[in-house]
Amino acid sequence: MDTRTSSSTAPAANSTSTYRKRRNADDAEVRYFLPKAGSSPATPELGQEVASEGEALIQAFRSGQTFYTLSAWKAVPEVNGGGSPVIVKQAVAPKQVQS
Repeated sequence: MDTRTSSSTAPAANSTSTYRKRRNADDAEVRYFLPKAGSSPATPELGQEVASEGEALIQAFRSGQTFYTLSAWKAVPEVNGGGSPVIVKQAVAPKQVQS
């Protein structure tokens, strides 16, 4: 008699939400863009920047297009406990645009 039970889909859903939380914590400086008029998905060009992910979702839905996210990183050296340098990524803060 087989006593094994089938696994439910709940763990997969939990692992997805855990991944999103972890990813969002790493990507502290994400910027959102609509595509430039005339650009194609094969060679995307960034157009108008929008303030938030929610605004990007709404505008992309209304216009039937995609939206893009951008995060910038720089490589910096870091000395670990053993004294040897390690190259790590560090988020780049966006420059403030003055109107």
